[in-house]
Amino acid sequence: MRDPRYDILFQPMRIGPLTARNRFYQVPHCNGGGYRDPSAVAEMRAAKAEGGWGVIFTEQTEMHHSSEITPFIELRLWEDQDIPALARMSERMKSHGALAGIQLAYSGINGPNLYTKEVPLAPTALPIRTFTNDPVTARAMDREDIRNLRRWFVNAAKRSRTAGFDLICLYGAHGFGIFQHFLSRATNQRSDEYGGSLENRARFVREVIADMRDAVGETMALTLRLSLDETIGDLGFSNAEVRDFIEMHGDLPDLWDLAQGTWEECSGPSRFKEEAAQEDLVRGIRALTSKPVVGVGRFTSPDVMVRMIRSGTLDFIGCARPSIADPFLPKKVEEGRIEDIRECIGCNICITGDMTQGMGRCTQNPTWMEEWRRGWHPERMNPKGESGNVLIVGSGPAGLEAARALSLRGYDVAIAEARDEIGGRVTRERRLPGLSAWGRVVDYRAHQLSQRPNIETYLASELDAAQILDFGFQNVCIATGARWRGDGVARQHVVPMAMDPGLAVFTPDDLMQGRLPSGRVVLFDDDHYYMGGVLAELLASKGCEVTLVTPAPYVSDWSRNTLEQHAVHVRLAGAGVRILLNRGVAALRGDGAETNCTYTDTREVIPCDAVVLVTAQAAEDALYRDLLARRTDWADAGIRSVKVIGDANAPGPIAWATFAGHRYARELDMPELGDAMPFRREVTALAR
Repeated sequence: MRDPRYDILFQPMRIGPLTARNRFYQVPHCNGGGYRDPSAVAEMRAAKAEGGWGVIFTEQTEMHHSSEITPFIELRLWEDQDIPALARMSERMKSHGALAGIQLAYSGINGPNLYTKEVPLAPTALPIRTFTNDPVTARAMDREDIRNLRRWFVNAAKRSRTAGFDLICLYGAHGFGIFQHFLSRATNQRSDEYGGSLENRARFVREVIADMRDAVGETMALTLRLSLDETIGDLGFSNAEVRDFIEMHGDLPDLWDLAQGTWEECSGPSRFKEEAAQEDLVRGIRALTSKPVVGVGRFTSPDVMVRMIRSGTLDFIGCARPSIADPFLPKKVEEGRIEDIRECIGCNICITGDMTQGMGRCTQNPTWMEEWRRGWHPERMNPKGESGNVLIVGSGPAGLEAARALSLRGYDVAIAEARDEIGGRVTRERRLPGLSAWGRVVDYRAHQLSQRPNIETYLASELDAAQILDFGFQNVCIATGARWRGDGVARQHVVPMAMDPGLAVFTPDDLMQGRLPSGRVVLFDDDHYYMGGVLAELLASKGCEVTLVTPAPYVSDWSRNTLEQHAVHVRLAGAGVRILLNRGVAALRGDGAETNCTYTDTREVIPCDAVVLVTAQAAEDALYRDLLARRTDWADAGIRSVKVIGDANAPGPIAWATFAGHRYARELDMPELGDAMPFRREVTALAR
């Protein structure tokens, strides 16, 4: 039974003509599937419906072909033939009583139209604002363009109703939506009735909402998503002006959906943003309107959610990333199973599916976006196979997830961990600056394992092949992780770097084990994700004079895909770290690091006392190779299978490891697929 403290979260709430069954509101979020993988996206949302969310929204849905954001893969509602895929989505979203919402987006100055080749339209003629700085300028809309756009929104509203949606969200946040473009003086420099005063700049959104109400009547609810503060100075749509706008138009939409500034600011990772980080920006807005308000802030704690409601700050708890990490979050609160919630760690790996045009991943929830493709349910496992037990060597994220999932299938599981604590790389990395929330990967699984009678964990138990053969386990899973290389091999150097033995060289493993350099330190980052920036911050905090050298054009280059690269640079610059971009380290000399320009090979020696190499990782797979060498002994030892997973197989981000562990658990004792695809996909049909 749920704790009475949380009863308020389950009160039915009105949104215009509709009633949501509770206050859990999955705000629009992207996933990497979009129009390419509509069934995968539909089933992903269906899992949330089953998990108890009261309102579930699609991602950004392009509502007209004259504004699209290729190469990013979102949903599309350009014409009637887009309706069936969206209808399947709304049906699955409503399958357990949730309200289904669609977010309609016209990207305006953010739509380069690289696919349709249409000329972009915006309130004012300005260069397109995209992640890739496309060399395109939008044309200023004239009055006929505005009338056309109003009609296109009406057409999209009617199609949304035909597709079975209950709510429409008009996108005017994160700098991405046309409504924000009209409201902001930075993007609206018009001198006609649509520009100048706030009342004039608000004219377009008033007209569109009036048009849509005439078109769909009381059959649907209309919500408006706004940025709480553009945070770009005097020209921006500031928090003060947002409040003026809402006070002037309090009853305009059926619900106000509020999100901070840019996408990077709104969905900042846990390294830079705490839970409920937007509370100050939204506090007091509820008093300006009679309509409900939803806000976001990576809410994972039911107590924080209750505080946001009882303080009058929010009416609905908006969640994107927490709903990905645990689609069953509401149901677990309702059933009194708070400790079973897979809390979002705020790593933003989920966002990389959209940014890379790949497929969404979640570090905590390896079933995300695999509900339809592989048939993986976030809370239920497939039945146990023929064998009965499994030995897992290693308790990092891959090993822990494999153990948890295997135990649910009914296998007896033994975990052998060489160290005196579980968690592998996560346990070490969670102690680095800003990464404490990442420890939830271990904490969640440790608790789940403690509740299972069919799991035994053995610490300080380093095993060799002979011992494993003597144990008599039917299945052996090697999850021994990886180590950071100390020879400089990565992308710039495919063979070991030239090194003078007189210069002290450290790896991330050294630093995480407490062996720190001092004095002048050159950190060479040829990994390009978070580790280089985090260790530079650590060293600076310990008083080192740090120079970060990277061959990339950005510090922590790949973290652009997790929306944190800008914040990383700002943090390091503020800590006094010298950043050298587009430079590699050609060799390590006795007097310092010899760097070279990645374009011209111009050399420069940076005098230093030590170098930290953040380069490649090497799989710790010696035990696996030893077992393979004794394959002929397996049958006599009763071993049916030996498998290597996670970083011990191929090092990657933590999400890759939890996925590997889950996949191993799902596929154990299952029929071999041979050359068949391991997942379903949808293929574009030929036009007649």
